Amino acid sequence: MTQKIVPVIMAGGKGTRLWPLSRAAAPKQFIRFIGDTTLFQDTLLRVSDKALYEPAIVITNEEFRFLVAEQARELDLTLSSILLEPMARNTAAAVAAAGALVRDRFGESAIMHVLASDHEIDADQVYFDAVRAAIAAASAGKLVTFGIKPTEPATGYGYIEGGEALPSGALTVKRFIEKPPLEKAEEMLASGGFYWNSGMFMFPVAKLLSEMTTFAPDVLKAAGEAVIKGVKDLDFIRLDKAAFAESPDISIDYAVMEKTRNAAVVPSPFQWSDLGSWDAIWKSGNPDEKGNVAAENTTVVNTR
Repeated sequence: MTQKIVPVIMAGGKGTRLWPLSRAAAPKQFIRFIGDTTLFQDTLLRVSDKALYEPAIVITNEEFRFLVAEQARELDLTLSSILLEPMARNTAAAVAAAGALVRDRFGESAIMHVLASDHEIDADQVYFDAVRAAIAAASAGKLVTFGIKPTEPATGYGYIEGGEALPSGALTVKRFIEKPPLEKAEEMLASGGFYWNSGMFMFPVAKLLSEMTTFAPDVLKAAGEAVIKGVKDLDFIRLDKAAFAESPDISIDYAVMEKTRNAAVVPSPFQWSDLGSWDAIWKSGNPDEKGNVAAENTTVVNTR
């Protein structure tokens, strides 16, 4: 049993939108864009406070297993497990497999913090206030998502409409909204009460698995079997291929969050970007007087 939070980091994505820097063999979470650490390492550092977190579980694929192990070692951080997906089956299967492992290892009362490995986040006091509000809401049995306070009418993100305030500081979820057209995004921004869906979660494990039993039993069965039949290999757990292949290819949002009555959203005004495009990377940098964003040792000639 544990009262500490178990971080689960999703690190299997290919990051194809940032080609040619991000490629199949070297996706964006493992690249140093600006600074000395990769996005994956930054994510590890955000969950490295031993007073708050257990060592992280990382879910990735076969190809990236040594990148994950090596980049954790560079930071001198121990991982709880590296789960290897035999094929991509979207986030519901990954979350279900991690949930089964967390329950078995840390007990029914565990809470897991699900994070993407390729987001840029300013982990300041505002960020950790949001994390603590999410922990309080999850402790009360809610499946919690982090809703980023929008800074522009972005059309590349899904949105969440917040409802009534809960004692934890989270809000009930009125509805999830698909990536909207610009006009709709502008309306939502003007009216307030809408948040970008960040794809980060805080789940009480027992409630997560019971809701998956109700809303996504096929996913849970396949992922649970893949863990049970998985093979330990050095620091890795290889999920069973035949079992995992049986899981539907569906996101945790579609599979559970949009159906459960126990969803909550924590309004999160911290600085966040999913760095999903070169435009997003440009926005996150420090432009020169001509608007160029460049890493060190770059020669810029007649460029704006």
